[in-house]
Amino acid sequence: MTRVRSATDEALLRVASGDVGAFRELYDRTAHLVFGTALRVIGDRGYGEEITQEVYLEVWRKAADFDATRGSAEAWLVTIAHRRAVDRVRAERARGVRENVFVAEDVQRPYDSVAEESERRADADAVTDCLDTLSAAQRDALTLTYYQGRTYREVAERLDAPLSTVRSRVRDAIARLRRCLGSISGARS
Repeated sequence: MTRVRSATDEALLRVASGDVGAFRELYDRTAHLVFGTALRVIGDRGYGEEITQEVYLEVWRKAADFDATRGSAEAWLVTIAHRRAVDRVRAERARGVRENVFVAEDVQRPYDSVAEESERRADADAVTDCLDTLSAAQRDALTLTYYQGRTYREVAERLDAPLSTVRSRVRDAIARLRRCLGSISGARS
């Protein structure tokens, strides 16, 4: 059974060919749906607006990826909006955890600044040494994910690699770092 294409589907298909008028039409027909989806997931109007903007930027770039045989344009847009909003929630949650850990560590205990700096340098040297044991692909994926705070999807796009590959690289890199750092801390004891 063939699904009948809606006017929105047709507009999206025209966007794939670079039709600016079709993009305007698509936006007018669907912006409320995309914004509503983002707002429902993230719960913040400002972030919802940012996500909506990101979704339409992605749509402009990747409209050719839309396959009308697999579903409607509305479903495709809502899926993109939902994924972006979930990614943003996760990133914000991780940032909040990092900030809370930093504040807790900073406030909780007085310390000997010389001993603390010495330990910090030794730890940094150990991490650097262990990072050198990773493959270039693992190091790139880990650096983009943890040090630059990018989502797996953003890392996959940046490295032009499948999402599952990026996840595997990060997981393998963490396991290798854990083993390496464990052997270093065991040697220090």
